[in-house]
Amino acid sequence: MTIELTEKEFRRLLDMVYVGNWILNSARGEDRFEDYDILQEKLFSLCPKAGMKSLVERWQGHVLPSKAYEEGGIHEAIADYEDAVFFDILAEELARRDMETEGVGEEDENELNTRMDAYYSEFEQHGVDNISVDL
Repeated sequence: MTIELTEKEFRRLLDMVYVGNWILNSARGEDRFEDYDILQEKLFSLCPKAGMKSLVERWQGHVLPSKAYEEGGIHEAIADYEDAVFFDILAEELARRDMETEGVGEEDENELNTRMDAYYSEFEQHGVDNISVDL
């Protein structure tokens, strides 16, 4: 298979592969999906030929994204995603808790969304500053 990409498209593909691999593997410890690591390495190994040598470094015989790549803003994009997902999940879980229900039928969907919107508003204004847990 041959895919022709512009330099900009290749760079975007690297970001997408890195972010995808991060989401799939970053919390797995030793139980990583190795095939995703291998694909990431394969694509990043093409960087020098594409004039992007600064995006890679070698470590123990492997080609990895360089420290410059990792510090170049990709983790800020991941953090933005993680924040959005965190607040989405938190708002929904708190709204469901308030409604004392696991499953929400169509008749409850408007109430669930209203409660979630109230939590979103709170989080936008105060983050997690007003959240407390009684132990």
